[in-house]
Amino acid sequence: MPFSLEDLEAAQRLVHAQMDPTPQYAWPLLAQATGAETWVKHENHGPIGAFKARGAITFVDWLRRTRPDCPGIITATRGNHGQAQARAATRAGLRAVVYVPKGNSVEKNAAMRAFGAELREHGEDFDTAKDEAMRAAAAEGLFPVPPFHPELVRGVATYGLEFFRAAPPLDTVYVPIGCGSGICGVIAARDALGLATEVVGVVAAGAPGAKLSFEAGRVVETNSARTFADGMAVRVPVQAALDIYGPGAARILAVTEPEIAASVRLLFSATHNVAEGAGAAALAALLQEREAMRGRRVGVILSGGNIDTDWFRTLLSDGIPRV
Repeated sequence: MPFSLEDLEAAQRLVHAQMDPTPQYAWPLLAQATGAETWVKHENHGPIGAFKARGAITFVDWLRRTRPDCPGIITATRGNHGQAQARAATRAGLRAVVYVPKGNSVEKNAAMRAFGAELREHGEDFDTAKDEAMRAAAAEGLFPVPPFHPELVRGVATYGLEFFRAAPPLDTVYVPIGCGSGICGVIAARDALGLATEVVGVVAAGAPGAKLSFEAGRVVETNSARTFADGMAVRVPVQAALDIYGPGAARILAVTEPEIAASVRLLFSATHNVAEGAGAAALAALLQEREAMRGRRVGVILSGGNIDTDWFRTLLSDGIPRV
């Protein structure tokens, strides 16, 4: 799924017609904590508070061009993907049906409904909800939006393009991994620009499928994916994503719940930005490697800020949300 620079710049024009570029800042208090010049790409500043808005814009544009009679989309999510798809689909006049697992984030569910989603609960985790959404698609005549697709990656890659062009040359960029569109988008942007920046993937220790798959060279499913970083709570890695981050990433790190929690708190105290668990994971990984990264220029992706109030209150009180 290699993209040319022209492919990504065309996606960027589509994305910027519906949202502004997100900022990137080098925060001095983060530099004190990490020992590195630390640049943060603030995808939490986008129109849904997460990077997924980008891929939805390009995906729905592709769908309207290739299937003009399609009445709507159906997909599954833990929250940010669903918000993005509902926003893009309803803006295009399409129906948006979104499946979530039982016990999903109350506030993310409310946001999806506000963006126009018809929300349905099914199963105990993301992968079960995804399977049901894909089954229901044919029965209801809706287009199934998978968690990973070339058009999703092409749109998501626009934040990588913005980041690499706006920040000074970066030695390393840390990117959280759920189903993989984020890290694959960053790799696509890096390669299209011909840069030597190393890309490091990050998973939650309680949802290590992407790391295990990267190390095995094949998809490795896990029996569970338990983490309050719900954007990374995936049991079954995506083969098409592994085909890209397998050769394209330098390594994949696993971060623990206490490490993610500490990074949520650090991002708030050092930058006064709210990060959800997945959004803080990249910084947690950089802190793991602070000795190796000392004195270097490093980027971290704050992929989203959509965390429920009760969880954020728990984190600011030095606790860890229960899942």
